Amino acid sequence: MRGIQYLVDDNGVRSAVLIDLKKNARLWEDFYDIAVAKSRAKEPRESLESVKHRLGLLDKRQ
Repeated sequence: MRGIQYLVDDNGVRSAVLIDLKKNARLWEDFYDIAVAKSRAKEPRESLESVKHRLGLLDKRQ
């Protein structure tokens, strides 16, 4: 793939990657999204109804 270079160790095993962000902006966005999702994986969850209620989007009769 153009715009991607690998750093290999003494055994020829890939250990890092250099990505040309001008050529591969979408690829970087995917990596970033995955990293953010993993960093938030253990955060507490909130139900959709709870969020709607907090934002005032639910009818008060519900």
